[in-house]
Amino acid sequence: MISESNSFVKGVMLGGLFCVLITLLGHVNTGHGTKTHHHEHHHIQAPNKEDVLNLSEGERMELSHSIRVYCIILVKPKDLGHWAAVKETWSKHCDKADFYSSENVKVFESIDLNTNDMWMMMRKAYKLAYERYKDEYNWFFLAHPTTFAVIENLKYFLLKKDASQPFYIGHTVKSGELEYVDSDGGIVLSIESLKRLSKVFEDSDKCPEQGGLIWKLSEDKQLAVCLKYTGVLAENAEDSEGKDVFNTKSVGSLIKEAMANHPQQVMEGCCSDMAITFNGLAPNHMHVMMYGVYRLRAYGHDFKDALVFLPPAGSDND
Repeated sequence: MISESNSFVKGVMLGGLFCVLITLLGHVNTGHGTKTHHHEHHHIQAPNKEDVLNLSEGERMELSHSIRVYCIILVKPKDLGHWAAVKETWSKHCDKADFYSSENVKVFESIDLNTNDMWMMMRKAYKLAYERYKDEYNWFFLAHPTTFAVIENLKYFLLKKDASQPFYIGHTVKSGELEYVDSDGGIVLSIESLKRLSKVFEDSDKCPEQGGLIWKLSEDKQLAVCLKYTGVLAENAEDSEGKDVFNTKSVGSLIKEAMANHPQQVMEGCCSDMAITFNGLAPNHMHVMMYGVYRLRAYGHDFKDALVFLPPAGSDND
């Protein structure tokens, strides 16, 4: 009887462990290393150049001035090199940019969130941004300090989007049944989405401050879960030709991939002409990008853009 009892207990324990293992394996595809790139998702495209050209000059000016982008950059003390680079480069082109830090850092001005947990940092940053700037800005762009962003291209992409509608935009990834915007490429929320998010933050059942006890979700996935409860779904941003404009890799990495996969069409196979973000850049590469995007010109080439998005006062990069 004792041996049978021991066998039974062992069987229960082994069965329990097997169930836990199966559960974990079923969630493995939520990890960053197994992102699926070929999946069905919502597509949202930039306007065609023809659509913009058909607008009157008055309409163009009104649209260009109506898009107000507030940039949220999440940083930690270990990011000082990237922090400095972002502060001196692309963030100056936001209508306003703030750095939200895990702790007080004397070297740079920042908003101290007093937490090292990325999901808590994101929650607090979004909550403060909404409380302080809900009446001043209609689009909210969140990025990591390793991200480089072309804010003018972001504004062009948003040109004919209504911020009073619930937009949640970026580079989408499918993880099981969950579709989310990868924070490595940057996340864009309309004021309506941020309004809904701020409300669901108050519901701990739908949007808990901490992830699950067995399997902790990354901050970008947790954000998608909370937004899904409010009826806001992730949308993949593409140019008019269907190419991604929010990139989770650096330009160098994308060019290497294009050289391997499309050796006869490296530039066409690499990236969109209207790319908004690249990620994984070293601080010095931020300055290289800044030079390439805003300074370098090919003599005799005139793109004749129908719109001009001027950087805010104080930007000395142009």
